[in-house]
Amino acid sequence: MTDPEAATDLTATDLTATPLTATPLTATPLTATPLTAPTAGGPDAVGQAGPLNSLADIEGLLIGHHTATSDGCLTGTTVVLAPAGGMTAGVDVRGGAPGTRETDLLHPIASVQRIHAIVLTGGSAYGLAAADGVAEALGRAGIGFAVGGPGEVVPIVPAAVLFDLGRGGSFAARPTASFGEAAVAAALATGGTATATANEVPADPPQPGRLPGPLAGGRENGLIGAGTGAVSCGIKSGLGTASAVLQNGTMVAALVVANAVGSPVDRRTGELLGARLLLPADSPPLRRPAEADRLALLAVLQHQPRRPTAPDSVTTELLDEPAPLLTNTTIGIVATDAALTKAQCTKMAGIAQDGLARALNPVHTQFDGDTLFGVSTGQGPAPDDFELFDILCAAADVVTRALVNGLLAAATVSTPAGTWHSYTDLAPSALALVSEPRAQGDGDR
Repeated sequence: MTDPEAATDLTATDLTATPLTATPLTATPLTATPLTAPTAGGPDAVGQAGPLNSLADIEGLLIGHHTATSDGCLTGTTVVLAPAGGMTAGVDVRGGAPGTRETDLLHPIASVQRIHAIVLTGGSAYGLAAADGVAEALGRAGIGFAVGGPGEVVPIVPAAVLFDLGRGGSFAARPTASFGEAAVAAALATGGTATATANEVPADPPQPGRLPGPLAGGRENGLIGAGTGAVSCGIKSGLGTASAVLQNGTMVAALVVANAVGSPVDRRTGELLGARLLLPADSPPLRRPAEADRLALLAVLQHQPRRPTAPDSVTTELLDEPAPLLTNTTIGIVATDAALTKAQCTKMAGIAQDGLARALNPVHTQFDGDTLFGVSTGQGPAPDDFELFDILCAAADVVTRALVNGLLAAATVSTPAGTWHSYTDLAPSALALVSEPRAQGDGDR
């Protein structure tokens, strides 16, 4: 206890207020430090297509197709073979009804670091048999994950499927293991400079107002391989490709097959939603279709189940018998020659899904199985952060362009199961076959 006698008296000390003198501040001019701008993949850049405007622009990749259009078939299989030693890959699955194989191995924490091929195919879950044929063909060639002595390998072959069953007239006519083996043979026959096709659909003769043959971008676009039976919201679609060269020389490319619930068309204008991202290498200039063509497009889209429209949207009555659901999926591959990790490939596949969202509405629904693979061949150096940013931005762009290229290259198809009209047949006025500059920002309406 404190002794009160020992307490010291505290005397308050008077404080004298000292006036504060404001010190004038001298403004120092700021010198802006220039930043290195992101290259061609950046959000404001236009970019430049590769020499083939195709997935084949990625050095080392071999692409082959098998197409079946007879005996009740309207389907096919596409394979992308890795360079010697395999390729790094990731995957992003957004749809609610996917059909896939070996995608768990592409997770960044999975032990397998290299894959040997990717298969895209029709046939829904039955079509996964095509990947068996690819694995068998690679295994016989000694290509795969070594598990024992010489020749004892297990090829790692991820795959994704789309629903095209019955579109050729026979539900039982679908890809088998033989489709995968034929696609591998076609890929190996090309030497990497282009793609080859078994049983390719004969090209229609040029017609007035139609594009004369495949669009710029190569022989891969259109009714070929996995794109043979593809239909998007009632409009005949196909397989499409696109590529972009970044300022540092890195190549980014995509191969996409759209078989979506969502519409690729802006119902208000009749324009393709993704057309604003097209480059001169993709197609001739496009313009807004005439009103009669827009109504022709709407007549097709009306048959398709779709979400309720907002009050200010273009609305039309749905027909009594809408097309069945659960018959869709958009699948594809986006690739680069830069050296990416599995995690970076997975991120690239995820960003590439934005490319689908720019070209389809709605997208990633519970009735789609939207699946994109991200691939790195590792032929180039590993990117720094800014270079990776460019690659990711370009990945979304090439996916949009590839999807649109597939639509523009598709042709109208009639089978015992029905007729699916192409965009170019439904809206021929959208094709500006004269030299007209594409309006800046066209499609941003």
